[in-house]
Amino acid sequence: MGWARVVVAVVLVTLGLGLAAPGAGAVENDPLPVPKGGARERAVTAYNAGVKLMLDKQYAMAQRKFEEALAADETLAEVHNNLAFSLRMQSSGNRERALKHYNRALELKPTLAQAYMYRGVLFTQMGDLTRARADHAKLLALDPNLAAKLGKVIAGAGRDDADGLGGQYD
Repeated sequence: MGWARVVVAVVLVTLGLGLAAPGAGAVENDPLPVPKGGARERAVTAYNAGVKLMLDKQYAMAQRKFEEALAADETLAEVHNNLAFSLRMQSSGNRERALKHYNRALELKPTLAQAYMYRGVLFTQMGDLTRARADHAKLLALDPNLAAKLGKVIAGAGRDDADGLGGQYD
């Protein structure tokens, strides 16, 4: 699949999942300038490959790509967010590890709305509704659409089988 088709597919899937608020770009989907060569380029290349694997629901393989990206550059919040999601989708036994990566994503980028959304889902799965509601409260100011989704998950009416995917970097 050509690069342009991958970018279009990611945009269509992201919009179809309702991850971007109308009229506002999702913070975690904005492209980052990628220098040629070096650790940052390796990290972004591995991250983009991981996103494609997530689109294909190949979470274990996506996990490896996100880990590869973090080995090259640990400072990309989106990588931590997507690694946490990949871990969470594979097994409930990965919850503590996923939580560490959601926390690191938010430490690196406190405005990363998706990380609050998906950490809130994780807290709900863990039975910690107090912390899930705290993430919901934070999310209300950042992204009301994602806050509504998290509210449904907390109430037991939401689904999370397709959420959690951040887009590729250009």
